[in-house]
Amino acid sequence: MDYRYLGRTGLQVSSLGLGTMTWGRDTDEMDAADQLAEFTGAGGTLIDTASSYGDGAAEELIGSLLRRGLAQRDDLVICTKSGSRWHDGHYWTDASRGNLLRNLNLSLKRIGTDYVDLWLVQRPDPAVPLEETLGALDWALRTGRARYVGLSNYSAWESTRAHCLLQGLTGGLALSGGLTAVEVEYSLLNRQCEAELRPAAAGLGFGLLAWSPLGRGVLTGKYRNGIPADSRAASSHLRGFVAPYLNSVAADIADAVATAAAGLGAAPLDVALAWVRAQAGVACAILGARTPAQLHTALAGASLELPAAIKDALNEVSAPAG
Repeated sequence: MDYRYLGRTGLQVSSLGLGTMTWGRDTDEMDAADQLAEFTGAGGTLIDTASSYGDGAAEELIGSLLRRGLAQRDDLVICTKSGSRWHDGHYWTDASRGNLLRNLNLSLKRIGTDYVDLWLVQRPDPAVPLEETLGALDWALRTGRARYVGLSNYSAWESTRAHCLLQGLTGGLALSGGLTAVEVEYSLLNRQCEAELRPAAAGLGFGLLAWSPLGRGVLTGKYRNGIPADSRAASSHLRGFVAPYLNSVAADIADAVATAAAGLGAAPLDVALAWVRAQAGVACAILGARTPAQLHTALAGASLELPAAIKDALNEVSAPAG
């Protein structure tokens, strides 16, 4: 496992992160414990979670594993996200100061820690002024509840404005060096961030955390011959997550990844991960493994580096339209 600085900060993270979206729902405590042991044993440090994952169950599982001594708090970089609110049986975006700080306090209690290493606003909220949202990040930094802050799923212009406000460059909050990171979906099936967000991150100095680097599982090749009964696409609560990539365009890209993998004697997921990790500005690719076996397979190929010819071929076949 290699380690990278997150943007222009002194925060180092493992180049592969452990996602916990399924923890407490599809991944029980025994499997989560095995995943954490496998991940930290391979040198992994960044654990990615959110207050909304399993309605807090993922964070509670992390806290339980830490209390059991399965990992040392100081050896981990814990990243959590806030900004959702449960109402009328659904999660609603709520990036108000009050909801964000309530979420953060609950996250700290569940995990059993005094601080998180990185705190992100989970998604944009058009109903709340950005200045109010950033006020919560400001407070978390000032009180030590978060060591670094960032955004998740924000556009380039929103991220740029937030960064400048946090720096106090536009009469905003005179506090910090700005954003540390933006978490964004990035894979061979989704390269939208390359147009504006990645250049903004490079110019302003915040790092990229890539979620779903395996194209929501499609790039592993598991869907090339149908939908496996134990896959996310067959799950009642996750099929909508995978559905956007169950099409002919994604299938062609997955075929190209599988062909490249066969030529290298590697697994398709190794190739897909290697491509993301090689992209400029990416500090960490976050793995959302559901089972210990899936995580073991992903970590086994973590050192793969793609030859230039294969990178070029994958770049061409996955190039965004237009």
